[in-house]
Amino acid sequence: MHPAPEDPNRKKSPWVQFGRYSQIAFMLPAGTVAGYLLGALLDRWLHVGWVSVVGLILGTVAGLIELIRTVSRDTE
Repeated sequence: MHPAPEDPNRKKSPWVQFGRYSQIAFMLPAGTVAGYLLGALLDRWLHVGWVSVVGLILGTVAGLIELIRTVSRDTE
């Protein structure tokens, strides 16, 4: 059985809204830190010094993309 589609006119619970908006606050820093940590691990494994910078940039971009997707989904 399929779940019933949400009624866009129905008000959401304040706790659900709080959870969604607090999630936004953690997306960008989490992506940045995860990208840097993965890059730093690859730096140690490959004995190079530039992969952590690439991981930092990719993690930041991934966090921004997810942030934009969440905000655009909530504003529809």
